[in-house]
Parts: sequence; structure tokens; C-alpha cells
Amino acid sequence: MLPRAAKLRVMSEPSDSELLQRARQGDGILFGTLVRRHDRYLYRLARSVLADDHEAEDVVQLTFIKAYTQLAQFRGEASLRTWLGRITLNEAVRRRRMRRALVPLGAIDEANERDRSRIHLSSLVGPDPERAAAQAQIRKRLERAIDDLPPAFRAVLILRDVEEISGEEAATLLGIQPETVRTRLHRARRMLREALGEQLASALKDAFPFERSRCDRLVERTLNQVGLMPALAP
Repeated sequence: MLPRAAKLRVMSEPSDSELLQRARQGDGILFGTLVRRHDRYLYRLARSVLADDHEAEDVVQLTFIKAYTQLAQFRGEASLRTWLGRITLNEAVRRRRMRRALVPLGAIDEANERDRSRIHLSSLVGPDPERAAAQAQIRKRLERAIDDLPPAFRAVLILRDVEEISGEEAATLLGIQPETVRTRLHRARRMLREALGEQLASALKDAFPFERSRCDRLVERTLNQVGLMPALAP
């Protein structure tokens, strides 16, 4: 159970819908809070489709601009994160189609195999510069291997093993069945292990970070686009 202080803190935090409503009333600080709450998740989602850092960041910015200008379309039937995720996914797929991609997100044939082994997801940590440099190199190799996965498998892997959302939420977001999510996830994990081995696969949760400085720049650009005063969180 959460300590009483933690419970009070959670209870005092505004919900996503409240943040969005207040932002529509001109509160740039709370809109920046909303962006920070979801930007890494949306960035990883967009990047799972586009395999490009800068394009993914552009998609995230456009997602929040659309959310701000299309608030009336959010009816609360799904969570705000799911609604934002759909905007992000639709825009990312649209951009990928503009590149004349040969493999659309939902066109991968289903597999019948079930690989029950899981990737160990412990993060690599260490204070010394040499280990930090080695970790950065491992992360880059891992990110390249993820980029090489078929798009449909890559999206499921990012959602389930990097962002750690539920299979049901991933299925809702991608518009596929939960069984399909499980099948694609098993195959994605297997391909990643075959490409990298268990040691590199263990760094999975560290892949595609969205650093504070990038978040700050994204917040400032987005607030400028929607006509609110930039206000960076302390």
C-alpha cells in the first residue's frame, strides 16, 4: 500500500482531462505538465513506426497541438493517453506511407509459434564514465536492432517491453486482438535475442530515451504553436 503522504500527493495531482481543460483556458504551465506526462511514451510510440528521432519528435509536437485544438473530440470513452496515442499512431503511419513504405503496420502475417521465454529487463546502471560509455554503446546497438524489426513487431515490442503497457491497452491502441499482440511480442523478442543475445536485450527499457532537455524544447515549441506562454517546469 502507498504511504499516506504518497496517497495525498496522487490525490492532489490533476487528472489528464483537468490538465487539458485548464490548458484550453490558457494555462500554459498545466499544458506543459500534460506534455511532460506523456511525451516519452508518445515519442517511443511514434518512433516505433518511423524509426527516426526527429520525425518522431515532430509527430509528438503535432499530437499535442491537435489535442489542444480538438478537445471537443475527446469524449472520455478511452483514457486520454489512449486518445493521444491514436493521434500519434495515425500521424506516424501517415508519414510512413508518404515514404512509400512497403510494409504497413497491420500487414504482417500471423505466426502460430509461442515462445514462452522472456527477455530479462533489468536496466544497466553504473556511476563510472567507462561503464556509462559502454552502456551508451550497448543502447545504440539495441536501438538499431529494434529499428530492424518489422514495423508491426517493433510497435508491439515498444509498447509492451519498453513502455510496459498492458496487452489489452496495446491491442486497443493498435486496433488488433490481444492474441495478436501476444504473438507479435513473442516473435519480436525472439528476433531481438537472435540478433543481440540476452546480454544486450537486457538493456531494453533504456532504449530511446527522451531526455529532459529535449522535453523542455518540445514544451516550449508546442506552447508557442498553440499560443500559450512558454513556462518550463522547475
